Amino acid sequence: MDSKTELYNLEEFDDALVRVILKEVFEALSDRGYNPINQLVGYIMSGDPGYISSYKEARRKITSIDRSKIIEVLLNDYLKEK
Repeated sequence: MDSKTELYNLEEFDDALVRVILKEVFEALSDRGYNPINQLVGYIMSGDPGYISSYKEARRKITSIDRSKIIEVLLNDYLKEK
């Protein structure tokens, strides 16, 4: 048995959860025939959850995350790629 102590970064878990939720919401919106990018931008900009379908609990999932956290994760991921 390995007795090493593992350190976990809670922020990395939070960021990973945001990515998973965004992917699930994206897929749910696509399944319903919406343009998921337009719908997500509308939600992020306005805060109106009406932009997100309740299909597959997408609205509940996306509203469980602070919108500023969504923007933070998206910007960090985008800028890391550049």
